[in-house]
Amino acid sequence: MSKKTPQAFLQSQRQMPERVSLELRQQGDWHELYGRFEEAEAKKQASRCLDCGNPYCSWGCPLHNYIPQWLELAREGRVHEAATLCHETNPLPEICGRVCPQDRLCEGSCTLNDGFGAVTIGAVEKYIVDKALAEGWQPDVSTAKPTGRRVAIVGAGPAGLACADKLVRAGVQAVVFDRYEQIGGLLQFGIPSFKLDKSVIATRRTVLEGMGVEFHLGVEIGRDIAMDTLIGEFDAVFLGLGSYRYTDGGLPGQDLKHVLPALPFLVQNGRIVVGTEDNRADENQGRPIAGWEDQVQLPDLHGKRVVVLGGGDTGMDCVRSAVRLGAAQVSCVYRRDEASMPGSAREVANAREEGVQFLFQRTPLGLLDDGNGHVRAVCVAETRPGEPDARGRRRPEQIPGSETELDADIVIIAFGFQPDPPAWLAAHGIALHDNGRVKIVPAPPPHHPLRIDPAKPIHPYQTTNDKVFAGGDGVRGADLVVTAVQEGRDAAASIVRFLGD
Repeated sequence: MSKKTPQAFLQSQRQMPERVSLELRQQGDWHELYGRFEEAEAKKQASRCLDCGNPYCSWGCPLHNYIPQWLELAREGRVHEAATLCHETNPLPEICGRVCPQDRLCEGSCTLNDGFGAVTIGAVEKYIVDKALAEGWQPDVSTAKPTGRRVAIVGAGPAGLACADKLVRAGVQAVVFDRYEQIGGLLQFGIPSFKLDKSVIATRRTVLEGMGVEFHLGVEIGRDIAMDTLIGEFDAVFLGLGSYRYTDGGLPGQDLKHVLPALPFLVQNGRIVVGTEDNRADENQGRPIAGWEDQVQLPDLHGKRVVVLGGGDTGMDCVRSAVRLGAAQVSCVYRRDEASMPGSAREVANAREEGVQFLFQRTPLGLLDDGNGHVRAVCVAETRPGEPDARGRRRPEQIPGSETELDADIVIIAFGFQPDPPAWLAAHGIALHDNGRVKIVPAPPPHHPLRIDPAKPIHPYQTTNDKVFAGGDGVRGADLVVTAVQEGRDAAASIVRFLGD
């Protein structure tokens, strides 16, 4: 092992793993865009870390990962120890290393990001965990003392999986229910394979089952099992319901043929890519798996003009999928400027490289009919920054007389997602906000005592039903994977305290 030098960041430039060639991507290659570092490459990139006294990268991560510490372990070749440290704060590190917008979080906060190129934190994180798991490393839960407590988790998305991991480590049996046939939620069904290969999720399921997590898949609460049963048979319930209802922009003409909501487009295409589009039968019940009620018949995109409305990460997934599906022209319409886009800047750069055209400061006004019930164009208008909204962002303001038509054979609406709470929540005293998000006891500020009044302890993430907790997108609204993971972990810690009271 070579000695670390303080000038390593000068001797080695920032470098990402080798990517799939542009030619293959444009020909329909669905493999993960970024490959894996070899050991020497990972060590070289990890050695660039300055080991700052105040690690901004850790503060930039919602999970506050021990990034400088596991980078140093990777540099020293102590991959198993690095993987153990990764898992102390993050139960899905190999997934976050692939899908997190590091340019906005840890790498964006890296001291070297100002002129020298941030440490490639996400790629090294992926290398550490992939290599450790391939070598047989597993999380060690042998010291967890069984408490005899059982918690039901509704939803096998990032929040639910994170909650299950944390509970098992505390000696609580975690039983996860999900209405879909695979774990992962949108990790499995919404994120394209070129960002997250589905074998990664399958491996994580094996890891979690090895830790003692129990999965019941293809099981819908309220249909196959009553919520009363969960509340009666378990000591607590965690709801990781996610956000699956797309935001309806109310555009005239959005009911025309070949106008598709983003999520069903991604889901259906994802099933085709992994070869499961015709394998959705519940083997126990002999009926199709519930969910994805807005399923669409995917049109052939080959040679077509595709317009995607929306500039978030989902929009980038849609435009990049359309490229791989052979579209002749792919455009993204976004109502603000590029600097205001909510998606990852790296994803935008990848999309642009793959040939996507971006139309910034354009707002869609409606979809136009070709006379036969099919969409033929999108009517858009130019915008300029207006007055700030409640969050301080300047509202896009339409410029009068700037309307134009953008030819389109297929339009994909990617305005974001909202929670779609099941009807049985109200029957169990679980209150909702007006926007459908589950109401919870908010997490207190750091260092806030949780037991100011011993008779009334605070249990963050608890709903208006004392026995039911919730976290993730169903509480916050559609957000990052890493924030859902953070809330699932924090909710699990609160459940453990609740069970001990």
